[in-house]
Amino acid sequence: MSAAFYGSNGVTTGLATTLIDGDLRLEQFADAHVEGLRAACAEDQDIWPIYPFSMIGEHFDPSLARLRSFPNWQLFAVLDGGRVAGMTGYIYIDEPSHALEIGATYIAPRVRGSGFNRRMKTLMIDHAIEVGFKRIEFRVDTRNERSMAAVMKLGARHEGTLRQNRKTWTGYVRDTAIYSLLAHEWTASSTAG
Repeated sequence: MSAAFYGSNGVTTGLATTLIDGDLRLEQFADAHVEGLRAACAEDQDIWPIYPFSMIGEHFDPSLARLRSFPNWQLFAVLDGGRVAGMTGYIYIDEPSHALEIGATYIAPRVRGSGFNRRMKTLMIDHAIEVGFKRIEFRVDTRNERSMAAVMKLGARHEGTLRQNRKTWTGYVRDTAIYSLLAHEWTASSTAG
């Protein structure tokens, strides 16, 4: 992987960039995004029980601090026309294996169902492949049918389900569906039309 290398924080520096598609902008998460994210997360109080962590009320600050503490994660603020609409990231980056996961994703209801998520994921997948990653993973709580359907629409393949593998913040022990997308599959599907 010639275009990417590890920076001082352990993140592959080729991943740490700003990604733009019209009014959609992914910026490296910074302190300036915190209050906008807090507001965006509060827009959907009902979704958080199917996340492994909560980003509402008193849970917001400790959860965000924990997410920001992982040294091999590249978190992004997701902006819609300059307004924070959520977060996402390259997580569990395994540079020697040319693999990473796209996760820690939340987008506000106001942008769901508009193609916004697909545009966001397309930016991220294109960029990861451009800097040399060959395998992109997605891990989804099996209760989150909307997210599983969105990942499948990207062309990712369901590789299996880890049964009762992760305890969520509510105490529920979830099943996790694992999907993958290989660079050559994405290239083939994106050039096919």
